[in-house]
Amino acid sequence: MSNIIYIGYYFKVNPAQPGVEILIAELGYAGFESFVETEEGVTAYIQKEDWNTNILDDIQVLNSEEFNITYTFEEIEQTNWNAEWEKNFNPIVVDNICAVRAPFHDKFDTEFDIIIEPKMSFGTGHHETTHMMIQHILKNDFTNKSVLDMGCGTGVLAILSEMKGANRVDAIDYDNWCYLNSLENVQRNNCKTITVIEGDASVLRNKRYDIIIANINRNILLNDMEVYVSCLNKNGMLFLSGFYEEDIPIIKTKCEKHLLKFEEKLERNNWVSLKFLN
Repeated sequence: MSNIIYIGYYFKVNPAQPGVEILIAELGYAGFESFVETEEGVTAYIQKEDWNTNILDDIQVLNSEEFNITYTFEEIEQTNWNAEWEKNFNPIVVDNICAVRAPFHDKFDTEFDIIIEPKMSFGTGHHETTHMMIQHILKNDFTNKSVLDMGCGTGVLAILSEMKGANRVDAIDYDNWCYLNSLENVQRNNCKTITVIEGDASVLRNKRYDIIIANINRNILLNDMEVYVSCLNKNGMLFLSGFYEEDIPIIKTKCEKHLLKFEEKLERNNWVSLKFLN
């Protein structure tokens, strides 16, 4: 993987929301595979072999009068990216219980200590949605539970699920880089019960779980909700995130259509995470 070259785009978006969300969705369809939200907007990455000079021609939000979006871009060798995130990746501590850090950071005095090297993957714990999902896991009983981490990114939520006592965890992501990075991080944290799978909701046929964690985005959650419900055991827990406060009504309506009972909401900078019971 060390020879892969990426093109990095640095977007400044005003107003940031929902501009960033729309931009990420359109860039994803165009072939961009990794995104890092910043204070000014978002940084997006695409492999050079998938890139062309007209890659942004069909990104409609760039021409919208509702948003002011500017950008620069550059070629980035993956080895340079690794050095860059190493300089800027700071450890986090969630509720003084769980630390998420890189191998070169000092260990924290916390009950749970997760070591990851995120590289190009999403889910370092810094983003609001991952942070809230960690809070959900910390607050709930995972002992001897079967768990699905859908859209696993770096695998951090799957890793914490095992640390919390889960006896079987499937970590699934359609992005090859996330799949490979999750494999690395699972091994790095000496996990024994986690199976990392490359794919989407179509790989869930005939699988059953006590707990499902889905930190993706609103549209995918709505599209795949029926599949999640079909995999969720009776009295199972479903944790959802990757959307905003204003998206709650449509998410709740979809869940209630499948007889899921709303249990709890967490909020962080207008991002939300919901818990439902089956």
